[in-house]
Amino acid sequence: MTKKKINPEISIERLKEISTWVSSVHDLDRLLELIIETATRMMDAKASSLLLLDKKRKKLYFKVATGEKKIDVKKFEIDIGQGIAGYVAEKGEPLLIPDVTSDHRWYKEISESIGFQTQSIACVPMKVNGETIGVVEIIDKTNGAPIEGDDLQVLSAYAELAALAIGNARKIERNRKKIKDLTRELDVKYEIIGESDSLKKVIFDAIKVANSKASTLILGESGTGKELLARLIHRTGSRKEKPMIILNCAALPETLLEDELFGHEKGAYTGAAGRKIGKFELADEGTIFLDEIGEMSPRMQAKLLRILQEGVFYRVGGNTSIPVDVRVISATNRNITEDVAEGRFREDLYYRLNVIEIHMPPLRNRITDIPLLAQHFLDIAKKERGLSKLSISKAALDEMLTYDWPGNVRELKNALERAVVMGNTHEILPQDLPNFSANPKYPGMEIGLTLKEAIDCFKKEFIGLNLRHTGGNRSKAAINMQIQRTYLSRLISKYNVR
Repeated sequence: MTKKKINPEISIERLKEISTWVSSVHDLDRLLELIIETATRMMDAKASSLLLLDKKRKKLYFKVATGEKKIDVKKFEIDIGQGIAGYVAEKGEPLLIPDVTSDHRWYKEISESIGFQTQSIACVPMKVNGETIGVVEIIDKTNGAPIEGDDLQVLSAYAELAALAIGNARKIERNRKKIKDLTRELDVKYEIIGESDSLKKVIFDAIKVANSKASTLILGESGTGKELLARLIHRTGSRKEKPMIILNCAALPETLLEDELFGHEKGAYTGAAGRKIGKFELADEGTIFLDEIGEMSPRMQAKLLRILQEGVFYRVGGNTSIPVDVRVISATNRNITEDVAEGRFREDLYYRLNVIEIHMPPLRNRITDIPLLAQHFLDIAKKERGLSKLSISKAALDEMLTYDWPGNVRELKNALERAVVMGNTHEILPQDLPNFSANPKYPGMEIGLTLKEAIDCFKKEFIGLNLRHTGGNRSKAAINMQIQRTYLSRLISKYNVR
C-alpha cells in the first residue's frame, strides 16, 4: 500500500496559521480542538487524543479526542506510568510504537472497552517551562500505513503549540484571579462605611451623577473621605472600565504640577531625556481626580480652565494640541467660595469645576457610623496581624463615641491601628487609644460667667453631644438623657441647638 507523505511546506504553513491562534483564540477548549483536529488531518491519522496531567491525583485525563470513539474515550483516566501515554508522561520523552501488540507497555483495556482496533501509536509529551503537563498521541493511519519517525516530528511541533496555548491560558487565568483578588482588596480598602442619613444622602447623590460627564466638586474637612467618594463616582459610572488618575495638587510645586498634569516633550527642559505622558492624557476616556484643588496657583488655574473649556492641552515644550475626553472630579477642604470672593481662586474655573457639588459630612455629624467604622478598621488590622479574637471593649467604644474627631475618619483609622499595636490583651481598652480627652471642653467652663450662663452653656453642649451621638434622633437622645422628648424639643428651641 502506498504511504501518504506529509508535504513539509503545507505542514509549516499550517503550523504558522495555528501559531497565530494561540494568542488570538481565548477559548482554550476550542483552541485545543483546532490544534488536534489539524494535526489529525495533516498526518491522516485515524484518531488522536490530548491528555492533561492531574499532578495531585497522578492521573492523565482526556481533554480533547478525535475519531469515531472520541466521546467514549473521554470516560477513561490513565495512571502515570500506565500504558504508552502514561509512560511518555512519566519519562517526558516521545515514543513511537509501530505494533502495539508486541509492546509490553500497551494498555489494551481502553481499546477493547470501546471496541477500537489499534495497530500503531505515536505519543509525545507537552511541556511548559520544562515540566510535562500532558501528552498528545495519534493512532494509526487511515490508509493502513504505519506511523513513522516523520510523523513523530510533526506531532511534536503540534504538541509544542498545544502546550504553549495551555501555558498562556493558565497564565491568563492566574492573572485574572490576581486582578479579581486585587479588585476585591481595593473594594474593601476604598469602601465607604456607614449607615447614617447624612452619609446615605452623599452616596445617593454620588451615584446619581456617576453616569454623567459633569465636573464634580467634593467639599469637606480633611480626613472625611473625599477621595473615597471620587472613587465611588468613577467605579459606578459608565467610565469604570477606563483609568482613574489621582493627583494631589498641594503636594507639588507649580512647575512639577504642570509637568505631572500635561507631560512634556523630549528636550523641553534640562533633564527631559524623553517624552513624558501627563495625567490628563493617561486619564483619557476615564476620570481624573484633582485633590486639594484650592491650593493650585493662579497660573495653573488658567491652564486647567483652558483644558476644561476646549478639551485640548499641550505638553510642556510641545506645539501639538492633544484632545482628551476626561471627566474631572476635584476636592478641597478650603472654604472655596471665600477664596473666590477674595480673588484667590478664579471664579470662572470654580463654576467649571462646580457643576455638581457634594459635601462630605464630618465624622462628628455621623456619630452612629463610628461603631461600624471602628469594627471595619479593626477587621483590617486583625487580618494583617493575625489577631482573630481581638475585639473592642464597651468602655473604649464609649470613649470613641464621645470624642469630637477633628481629624475625622482618618484620625479614627489611625487610632484603631495604634490601639491594635499598643494593646496587650484580646480586647482594646480605653488606655490603648491615643491620649485624647473623652469629654468635650465646654465653653461654659470659664471664669467670668454667672452660674446660670455656665449651666446654659453646659445644657446646650450636652444636648448637642447627645443629638450627634444618635444621629439627630430626638427620641433616642431623650431616652439617653432620661427626659421627655417634648421637653428636649423645647430645650433645642430655647438654646438654638443645630
